Amino acid sequence: MIRDGVTQVKMAQKSPISEIHTLALSSARTVEDSGWLGRLPGVKIHSRAEGVALIFLVFLVLAAVVPGSLASFAPNDIHPQAALVPPSRQYWLGTDELGRDIWSRLVHAARVEMFIALSAIGLSLVVGVPLGLLAGTYSGTLDMIIMRAQDGLLAFPSILFAILVVSALGPSAFTIILVMALVYVPRFARLVRGSVLTIKQLDYVLASRVIGAPTSRIMFRTILPNTMAPVLVQATIGMAFTILTEASLSYLGLGVQPPTPTWGTMLQAAQRFSVLAPWYLLAPGVSIFLTVLVFNFLGDRLRDHLDPRLRGARSA
Repeated sequence: MIRDGVTQVKMAQKSPISEIHTLALSSARTVEDSGWLGRLPGVKIHSRAEGVALIFLVFLVLAAVVPGSLASFAPNDIHPQAALVPPSRQYWLGTDELGRDIWSRLVHAARVEMFIALSAIGLSLVVGVPLGLLAGTYSGTLDMIIMRAQDGLLAFPSILFAILVVSALGPSAFTIILVMALVYVPRFARLVRGSVLTIKQLDYVLASRVIGAPTSRIMFRTILPNTMAPVLVQATIGMAFTILTEASLSYLGLGVQPPTPTWGTMLQAAQRFSVLAPWYLLAPGVSIFLTVLVFNFLGDRLRDHLDPRLRGARSA
């Protein structure tokens, strides 16, 4: 009799409210522990194109970290007696009008390009993601102020905006990083805000509110990790756009100034010798093309892997 009474008391204590609270706590913890990061280790190379893209990306990383180990000469070593020499064993991609090794200059220029692209995209992420998170979480006046400011930046065409700012502040690596960060901050802010508006209506976010989780915890532990998949894809594509924009500005003389080598300045100098030394023109042009292609391909591949719908369609 005593045991039956204890059992009835325990069953009475399991009210629907307590069950909902337990279920909400379990759901919220499950979502916080599982995010887009958990899917990254499963990335596999499924085609030859992906393998080639990965090899080229590794080369860019090595060029950015240790360019001296890949280059045969210093980027500004001048050999007047070897001006405009075609590709050979000594000069793998030939030389320019001053006898500088084109391969060595390409490698050191890759370091400049990667530094500018990573710095610009990193800065835009640091600013744009929190702005989008705040705008999506706190609707109303704050949302309106943040998004109207982003719309103002988006109203300017990217290239014209970059030319205007560089002309006002002067050409330098810092100026290009600042310009490209300003170009991409509103893109990341709008992307994160849109994701937050969708995610905060889902069941696991409502479950977090039911268990009394503070807003800051919901923002950074529940919502933010689940917005990172599209942000990562956009950042990868932004790397390609930043490198292409920097090359365009350098071609116009508004980028990093000589003697620092960049692909844009090499392309601008090579156009005068397009008939006499075609290898000189092809080297920086192909480098820009391949780098932009690889980062765009990487962005598409990440999108296919991180988006469950696209991943399911691919496996089907």
